[in-house]
Amino acid sequence: MAALPPNPVPVAYQGGSASVPDWLNKGDNSWQMISATLVGLQSMPGLVILYGSIVKKKWAVNSAFMALYAFAAVVLCWVVWAYKMSFGDKLLPFWGKAGPALGQKFLIKQAALPATTHFYDNGEVETAMITPFYPMASMVWFQCVFAAITLILLAGSVLGRMSFKAWMAFVPLWLTFSYTVGAFSLWGGGFLFHWGVMDYSGGYVIHLSSGIAGLTAAYWVGPRSTKDRERFPPNNVLLMLAGAGLLWMGWAGFNGGDPYTANIDSSMAVLNTNICAATSLLVWTWLDVIFFKKPSVIGAVQGMITGLVCITPGAGLVQGWAAIIMGILSGSVPWFTMMIVHKRWTLIQKIDDTLGVFHTHAVAGLLGGVLTGLFAEPQLCALFLPVTNSRGGVYGGSGGIQILKQLVGAAFIIGWNVVVTSIICVVINLVIPLRMSEEELLIGDDAVHGEEAYALWGDGEKYDSTKHGDTTEEFSMEPKSSTQVL
Repeated sequence: MAALPPNPVPVAYQGGSASVPDWLNKGDNSWQMISATLVGLQSMPGLVILYGSIVKKKWAVNSAFMALYAFAAVVLCWVVWAYKMSFGDKLLPFWGKAGPALGQKFLIKQAALPATTHFYDNGEVETAMITPFYPMASMVWFQCVFAAITLILLAGSVLGRMSFKAWMAFVPLWLTFSYTVGAFSLWGGGFLFHWGVMDYSGGYVIHLSSGIAGLTAAYWVGPRSTKDRERFPPNNVLLMLAGAGLLWMGWAGFNGGDPYTANIDSSMAVLNTNICAATSLLVWTWLDVIFFKKPSVIGAVQGMITGLVCITPGAGLVQGWAAIIMGILSGSVPWFTMMIVHKRWTLIQKIDDTLGVFHTHAVAGLLGGVLTGLFAEPQLCALFLPVTNSRGGVYGGSGGIQILKQLVGAAFIIGWNVVVTSIICVVINLVIPLRMSEEELLIGDDAVHGEEAYALWGDGEKYDSTKHGDTTEEFSMEPKSSTQVL
């Protein structure tokens, strides 16, 4: 019998081979890696550009660099110990066992979240363990970019005065002792996951936690200089819009990737995300026009962000009409807390939240979580949630209890972040001052990094005739009018 000719197809493409195991779904794996890349682009370069553009010129480099540094630091910490603390075997009801996610045997096997098997009260399995049809490497990277963007969002609260060296210490500590707890509790198989608290893609894990932790860190770091607090115009509004655009379009991966598969629920999540974001942007702009007589493009970006944040906990769980309602509320409630409540609440005014992360992420994230408990549609819940027969309040049955669950879940995230972030800041301050020196606060990037975003003089630097020549007031880069800022 003649020998069979060698297979002309390289082993990398052969089904059933070591590189293409039977459990691998190439479509799911492709979408998961694309989603991870989209979320990564939200941070790098999305928020790097947005932060570097929306702040005063003298802080452009520092703000962008804080985002860049956080992204890189999280990647290394994530694969060395933090991934398994968030999605590994259970250590405590709110925490996984630390360990590396670096070995070949671990990374090329089928993805699995070992603590997610959900049981009935009698011990029988209600919902099997989450085991997507792609390798662990895809899961590790997808979850990594979510962790990274959380730290970068938090940074928005402390821009313009936090010591960069203190930030270098803060990032791994907060990732380890705060983010991993929220991620495991709500996503990785912790007590809130099994109780049935709904957080489709991070309304609580990412946005509520970053907003509360950001406000807390801002309290401990202290305010910007008086001059900066009084006047903090963006240095490049058009470039800011480019960063905002990357943020919006990247949200397709943010919410569309969380079913861990390219299924019908993923499509629903992407559509709802855009419906809510667009509605929220329009409502925020209308409110600016009605009350301030001028449409603000920075206000529009704020409305876009609050819409994206609000839909995140329920993106694949609510119907399109509910996404519109959520957009109306996310464009108005955070607007009200930022423009009205903030200006009349003396306590909150004492805390200098540079970009208003508390309003755009904490308030919008909490709002979205509660509205998800109200509008979550039973059939869509069955496509995603481990607890069977889950539903929102408007659908009767157990829906009323769901709203209570959402509030309890939010209370846990808020309480944990206030306490742990405070401890981290106090400990760091014992070794490294949290706040920059007065000279650094006066000068900005040139003093902190020895670098400037633009080769122009006139926004914080000390005048030096040997560097700047015969410069007069007409060449000052300070704008003559103020605009609404974050």
